[in-house]
Amino acid sequence: MAGPGYAVIDVETTGFVAERHDRIVEIAVVHVDAGGAVTGSWETLLNPHRDLGAQHIHGIRARDVLDAPDFSDIASDLIDLLSGRVLVAHNAAFDSRFLYAEFSRAGFDVEEELPCLCTMRLAADIIPGSGRSLADCCAAFDIELDGAHRALVDAQATARLLGEYIAATDAGFWHPYLDRAASGRWLSATSSSDVGTRWRARGSDATAPEDFLTRIVERMPDLSGPTEHREYLALLDQCLLDRHLSVHESNELVRRADVLGVSRSTCQRLHREYFDLLVSVAWSDGVLDTNEIADLASVAQLLSLPAEVVTTALVSRPSVTVADSAPSAFALTPGDVVVITGELSRPRDDWHAELVIRGFVPRPAITKAVTLVVAADPDSLSGKARKARDYGIPIVDEAGLVRLLS
Repeated sequence: MAGPGYAVIDVETTGFVAERHDRIVEIAVVHVDAGGAVTGSWETLLNPHRDLGAQHIHGIRARDVLDAPDFSDIASDLIDLLSGRVLVAHNAAFDSRFLYAEFSRAGFDVEEELPCLCTMRLAADIIPGSGRSLADCCAAFDIELDGAHRALVDAQATARLLGEYIAATDAGFWHPYLDRAASGRWLSATSSSDVGTRWRARGSDATAPEDFLTRIVERMPDLSGPTEHREYLALLDQCLLDRHLSVHESNELVRRADVLGVSRSTCQRLHREYFDLLVSVAWSDGVLDTNEIADLASVAQLLSLPAEVVTTALVSRPSVTVADSAPSAFALTPGDVVVITGELSRPRDDWHAELVIRGFVPRPAITKAVTLVVAADPDSLSGKARKARDYGIPIVDEAGLVRLLS
């Protein structure tokens, strides 16, 4: 007798080598019954504790996975979702290889793999001449595939494709797989709670951090002085090098304000002073161009300043002058060591060549001698980025590097 049906999976990964260093960063499971009807779906991001790889393909940012579960956190849930079912994927060799590698890392010994079907391979017999990609196969049945390279989108499309395959073929083809899955003994695990409670779907904002300023403690009285204020402003300037506040940078600003005893209201005042200094620099040649206006608007938003401060900056200079204080203490100088991590839009070799031409020293590894780290994602979880944070080395994105070199 046919078992409960199929578990269609799709994974997004950091790369292609499951057996070595690449990891799953998103997984989706869709249940399909023996007749081809979808009966349930689950999805979650996973924290791979490493660089996310080709982010331009899967679109997942490091900040998205900072609070996501590890694979080991959901392994028992997955066992419940997969047990007794036929595993199905489009290019199943790829997805199953990553799945079993992750189970192995989590301490589960997979002695016998699940019965498995590949909708890509089945296409050659069921829809010959249609092409092998998921998009081609879906097009043959007019199945919508909007938002490819998101695990749940691809898994749902594959599940619908499986339903079409089942409807187009004799049931006798599918029953042996279903019977084998239903009667087989696979991994054993017991979830500590209902399946899916630890899972975190992409786009979920349930654990999204608040604006960093609102997390800074409001002290009464504030006993911090000029020394603490300069230290806070120095960190703020470093965090804003690329005009982007990563989650790590926001958290460090909150932590540093707490250590220094700087209150929220004082931070608000310091933010305004910092902004006014930037305005003074922008006005130093007597004109604000469109790039300077856009830059000031970006900084104002990052610092939670009201929109009217930008409007005011367009028509009048602030009372401070450039001589009062340097609004940007950080600058690259010839001989500085620069490390690049992650996949930038420009090839790394090209960047290294340009850095050398400009007198800088590109290096492959992080030491305390490094001046700057350039990451595809400023919240990168790569070992290089983690070490840079330990050493207090600034991390900027590719646009930030361009800004510093201009």
